[in-house]
Amino acid sequence: MRDKEVTMRLPISIIALIVGVSLSPSIVAEDVPPLAPRLRQELLRMMQDDQQARFRMLAVMQRKGAAPDELPDVKEVRRLDRYHTARLKQIIDCYGWPGKSLVGSDGAHAAWLLVQHADHDRRFQKKCLDLLRQAVQENEAAGEQLAYLTDRLLVAEKKRQRYGTQLRVVDGQLVPYPIENEAEVDQRRKRVGLPPLQEYLIFARKMYKGKR
Repeated sequence: MRDKEVTMRLPISIIALIVGVSLSPSIVAEDVPPLAPRLRQELLRMMQDDQQARFRMLAVMQRKGAAPDELPDVKEVRRLDRYHTARLKQIIDCYGWPGKSLVGSDGAHAAWLLVQHADHDRRFQKKCLDLLRQAVQENEAAGEQLAYLTDRLLVAEKKRQRYGTQLRVVDGQLVPYPIENEAEVDQRRKRVGLPPLQEYLIFARKMYKGKR
């Protein structure tokens, strides 16, 4: 196996599921109510459905050891991903990026998570990356969110990631996908509000062992 990597046949979204929920950008309570509370609730419901479906899929995969394409649970996750992506497109066409002022920090977090799982539509993810970059500049989104989506797209294109957020399993251990100029990764992580890479890996590995 290339680079002694263990072939788990798990898409990157599953690895992200293992560690991404607890290590993803933090949510800060807002003093001002969001401008679109119903939209916020819709995004939160979509995120809940997303996470529940992924946890069910992971549980079945761990129990049966079946390849993803063989499982009805995987088909359901993919169906949800496509449905959520289609709805997000409508939301973004109407409102632009759903930032903190519009849907609160938790609603903006939900939108970000759902875009992370739109891997079947890279063009849409890239569009969202541009919108998210602008939202970060306007303090409408978290810098950590931009880092995760940036790395996800870079890894998907087989390029070196910038922040070390995307992990893979090699010889039973979680390690980052290759990182651009790794000596300076902690400086880049600090600028977007992420902890040092080694702290991230220590916690991620504990989480991963707990899910096995």
